[in-house]
Amino acid sequence: MPLRIAIDASRATVSRLTGTEYYARRLIQTLIEANHQRSPPHSFTLYFRDAPSPGLFPPDAHTRQIAVPFPRAWTHIRLAGELWKTRPDLTFVPAHSLPFLFPGKGIVTVHDLGYRHFPAAHPYRQRAYLDGTTRWSQARAAMVLADSQATADDLARFYQTPPNKIRVVYPGVDAAPLQNRAAVRSKYNLPPRYFLFIGTLQPRKNIQGIVQAFAQWQRRHNDQETALVLAGGEGWLFDEAWLQDVRNIRRLGYIDEADKGGLLGGALALVFPSLHEGFGFPVIEAMICGAPVIASHTSSLPELIGDAGLLADPTDTADIAAAMSRLSQNHNLRQEMIRKGYERAKRFTWERAAQDVMQVFEEIEAQMRT
Repeated sequence: MPLRIAIDASRATVSRLTGTEYYARRLIQTLIEANHQRSPPHSFTLYFRDAPSPGLFPPDAHTRQIAVPFPRAWTHIRLAGELWKTRPDLTFVPAHSLPFLFPGKGIVTVHDLGYRHFPAAHPYRQRAYLDGTTRWSQARAAMVLADSQATADDLARFYQTPPNKIRVVYPGVDAAPLQNRAAVRSKYNLPPRYFLFIGTLQPRKNIQGIVQAFAQWQRRHNDQETALVLAGGEGWLFDEAWLQDVRNIRRLGYIDEADKGGLLGGALALVFPSLHEGFGFPVIEAMICGAPVIASHTSSLPELIGDAGLLADPTDTADIAAAMSRLSQNHNLRQEMIRKGYERAKRFTWERAAQDVMQVFEEIEAQMRT
């Protein structure tokens, strides 16, 4: 029997997408397409806090779009109120928390538990909110989707979530436009050779460690021409002192999405030794664009990268610098990593993610029949 499924689409309409909002938007778009392949299709109702732009989610015979503005506590008051009125069979929240009170069954995606591993990297109130809502959501949900096996393991470790209610669903990653690399370098005034980091400049991303590793690489190779490019906005606890006394660091701030492919494709390597990642979108984007990857040997990154990149200890700047040396000096190794990266990235598609989520819907449907 088809289900009546309510989907929290509130995070899919923001103008500047982070990883979780990008996940919500692309997964919902692809779920609508996948639902057409089911006979009979489920009935979707998308709930927005802000009305989506025209065409963001095209009109669909089996999908309703409802905007319900509300200034604060939208999930727990406004969305919950709509759910009590319509009483769907299932509520899916892909990028936030389940409401505190709602009818029927729920599915929630938990993206990462970095706040448990590195509490000092989050403001206290944010950390307390994340802990409380994640604890509630995993307990209330009929199924919990995890972006990686690392996150699934963290759920079991920190919240004792039963393994039989967790499903690992890897997000998809879209190919960035592959523009002329020289044109992108010219636009951002970059040298021919550069290492690249893409993401929010915050402690969890290990910006200080990246900069220190780059400084060691400069000294080792006596190279003052190659740059370290940091693409992304400043996050909480960003410290200018991280960048002091190191030459040829280029801070780009937020970049145009259309430039990402050219920026990645022209890099010596993406340097991404993050302290913790539930799922590292930039590493898969780099593989798609033909950039070798240096990433942490912790959290989800090893299971994403496999043997298609170099793994380093994020707490050891000499280890990160050594990986930078290997990729910048060994042409054959770079080509091998690029080739393996192309193949590895093929695993991460939105079509596959949507089919995995549809399968979870079918599991819920089967539970309701018994």
